[in-house]
Amino acid sequence: MSDHSITADFLRRNPLPLPLGEVDKNSRGRVIVVGGNREVPGAVLLAALSALRSGAGKVQIATIAQSALGLGLAIPEARVVGLSENGNGDIDPGNAGSILPRIKSEDALVLGPGMLDDEAAGTLAAAILSGSEGPSFVLDAAALTGLRNSPERVKKHAGRVVLTPHAGEMATFLDVPIESIEADPPGAARRAAAATGAVVIMKGSRTHIASPQGEIWQSAHGNFGLAVSGSGDTLSGIIGGLLARGASALLAAQWAVFMHGEAGDRLKNTHGLLGYLASEIPTEIPRIMADFGGKD
Repeated sequence: MSDHSITADFLRRNPLPLPLGEVDKNSRGRVIVVGGNREVPGAVLLAALSALRSGAGKVQIATIAQSALGLGLAIPEARVVGLSENGNGDIDPGNAGSILPRIKSEDALVLGPGMLDDEAAGTLAAAILSGSEGPSFVLDAAALTGLRNSPERVKKHAGRVVLTPHAGEMATFLDVPIESIEADPPGAARRAAAATGAVVIMKGSRTHIASPQGEIWQSAHGNFGLAVSGSGDTLSGIIGGLLARGASALLAAQWAVFMHGEAGDRLKNTHGLLGYLASEIPTEIPRIMADFGGKD
């Protein structure tokens, strides 16, 4: 099965959905970002900013209580909900019951940015996936690796889920040595997509996107300046914003991967190859959408 390249021409032939009719912040798309750890409180901020910059109209953040006030001040556009934490500083899985009612009115859920405890994140993710109907999902970091023994939880939402592993996370999820992932990234992406019914973004210097049907798209867009803390959180947020706007899981993944790389190239041109920050990536996204056909 041949691979397909994600190019500027591809994006122009496959545009993002735009709001129609009477438009308010709810009709533009609603996103909730669930994640964070006491040592990584800013990951959810990066994801939430990226969702807004990708065109979503409304964003909520659900994170540990001690981070909530600071995040609310740092991103005044978002509603921030504080939750109890476990001994490792992640959201306590017992909070699933209070998170689920908030998800009912959301179009997309980004779950996992900044979460470090695989067991707790997996338990929380399993409860949310089991109790949810309707929204699209982005599963990242420990929320993904924590589900390695229960891919059927993801498959319940087949067609509405995007997974965003790097090689280490994919090795954990598939329970194989990382060397086997690095030797065949598209094969690993296909295997995970088949097991979960999700669109899988296998991140790397050349990123591969696998559909549940086994098709592969690839992008070498961007540069190694993107290999910086928080970069993956911005990618997850971009995907969440596009899903909330009504893009399919595959289209959201394709656009997000290209725009993430393009943002890196534009930041390289203004700041240099090394030293630009993940927090600068979201600011590039609106202009990139306009330049490649996603005008609002």
